This record gives sequence, C-alpha cells and structure tokens, in this order.
Amino acid sequence: MAHKRGKKYQDAAKQVEAGKVYAANDAVDLVKKIDFAKFDATVEIAFKLNVDTKQADQQLRGALVLPNGTGKETTVIVFAKGDQAKAAEAAGADVVGEQDLVERIQDGWLDFDVAIATPDMMAQVGRLGRVLGPKGLMPNPKTGTVTMNVTKAVSDAKNGQVTYRTDRDGNVAVPVGKVSFDADKLVGNLKSIAETIVRARPASVRGTYVQHVSIASTFGPSVDVDLATLVD
Repeated sequence: MAHKRGKKYQDAAKQVEAGKVYAANDAVDLVKKIDFAKFDATVEIAFKLNVDTKQADQQLRGALVLPNGTGKETTVIVFAKGDQAKAAEAAGADVVGEQDLVERIQDGWLDFDVAIATPDMMAQVGRLGRVLGPKGLMPNPKTGTVTMNVTKAVSDAKNGQVTYRTDRDGNVAVPVGKVSFDADKLVGNLKSIAETIVRARPASVRGTYVQHVSIASTFGPSVDVDLATLVD
C-alpha cells in the first residue's frame, strides 16, 4: 500500500517543478523555502551512482570535513591508552577509555556519534563489530577513525566531518548542514561533498558515473540538482 503523504508535504511538493533539474543555488533556496519541520531540520544530499557494489573496487567509503560544519554537536569517544588517551582528552573527546569503554558499550551504552580507536586497541574494539557495525559507528581506517593521530581525528569529528559510503544499490546520502544555515554555506558544503564523490570515481566504472543528484530537508520533498553547478 502506498504511503499517503500529509498535507504539508503535498503543499511543499507542489512548489517543486516536476522534471526540473535546479542549479545548486536555486535548489538550496527552494529546499529552505519549502521546509515545514517545527525544528531546525537537517539538509541531506543524495547521489545515485552507476557502480556495481558487488565489486570491491566500486564500493565508495571515506570521510571529509565540510567547510561550514554540520550544525550538529558531535559526541566523540576514543579507544586509546597512555599518551594517546591523554592526547584524545586534550583534543576534546567526550569519553576516552580502554577495556572499560568496550564493556560499557557491550552493556548497551551507545550515546555517541563517532568512535575513534588507535590501531593497538582494535583487537579489543573488534569485539564490538556486531553492535557498532550496523549503526555505522565501527572505527575504520578509510574514514580516518583508526589512527595514531587521535588529535586530528577528534578535531575533524568535532568540526564537521561527515562520512560517506555506497549502499547496496549504489546510493550515497550525506548530511550537509541545517535549514537555518545561510544558503551560501549550504552550497559550499554541497560542492565539497560533490567534488569528493566525483574524485572518488572507481577506475573500472564505464558510462555516466553520477546518474542523479538531489537534496532534501528531513521531512521535505527532494529537489533534483544539476551536478555541473556543484563541481568546478
């Protein structure tokens, strides 16, 4: 059974011209205008990529720090010991620990947004794979969250780092800020992630790589964006 959209959504959707692909600036202005949430909604960009995720070399995964942040307070935990633990605390990590932190998560605590680990802690952290993996919270070298440079990792996480990865169907969705952001700041973040995705094109992909780009606020309808206006 098709999900019936509410009146506010339908009214918002009427303002999006069917079949139109908007320039980045116009798309952002429209998404801000038609947002109807009673809170400061998140704006997200979604890419439909021509990749075969069954091929290991066509799976995208990585991280970048958005130039204008995400507008979200990020809670960061670090698995580290000794000098690395002190460095993590000095950098502003919210919780730092070793086996005690592993056990706390095994007991059900998941009140954080980013988990970072030094390589020597991964043997212990690996036990949390079943818990953290499905939530996208498992430390991973590809996203810079398994590292000896915990100072940079914590700083990046606190200053607007986002991660991206392809889902089973070759889609990538990334939050790029809040509806309350100035339009030019949202556009700057959109360009940053679009350029990153384009640069990450796997060598084995043939034909059109980015098939479709759209942006939307949390509850709002999506607006199609012209990729050429996002990539210099």
